[in-house]
Amino acid sequence: MATKTILKLTGVGRQYGQGDTVLSILKGADFSLKSGEIVALVAPSGTGKSTLLHLAGLLEHPDEGEIHIDGEACGNLSDDRRTAIRRGDIGFVYQFHHLLPEFTALENIMMPQLIAGLPVKEAKERAAALLDYMRIGHRADHRPAELSGGEQQRVAIARAVANAPLLLLADEPTGNLDPETASYVFDALQALVRQSGLAAMIATHNHELAARMDRRVTLEGGKIIDF
Repeated sequence: MATKTILKLTGVGRQYGQGDTVLSILKGADFSLKSGEIVALVAPSGTGKSTLLHLAGLLEHPDEGEIHIDGEACGNLSDDRRTAIRRGDIGFVYQFHHLLPEFTALENIMMPQLIAGLPVKEAKERAAALLDYMRIGHRADHRPAELSGGEQQRVAIARAVANAPLLLLADEPTGNLDPETASYVFDALQALVRQSGLAAMIATHNHELAARMDRRVTLEGGKIIDF
């Protein structure tokens, strides 16, 4: 599968005001992520991991520089266009699964597809296929409270990729799981990236999992650097 650059940050800066002072999180940061690549973002708390993920996911605007998603410059896009890119091209996975408690695993995965306008039959078939791929097809009719932590997170991953995004951003997706379950969930996530050609950036404090990814990057002095 040919690779192409899905996410590109060029000279990105992001600052926050704290009283009379300005806190610079990113300063002239450059970064690129290709299709089929899975990159670990490993950095101490408070250094800007969440900020970087929010910028990459078009949830925040940079103060300087440019962010490209699949070659499209996103800095001056309308809010509607940014929302469309987030909905169609970007999948998000968080430390807590954020599944809708009143819906089954299958219905949770169908939801973003239905919002995107996919017919119910197609959404149901894709959701079932994703559950099977994540090895929890037998739990399709169970609600989140009836699932284990690892099962909930696998449903959350399946939901994040339900609309076949180009980019997957994950913030400590195994942070609430025991080591064995975390490894299992990561294996499923990695297999999904390889099979689909997704580009994935995963923020994690788990150095063992980070070492299994294609690259590891950190934040240092406002820059994104490989290590």
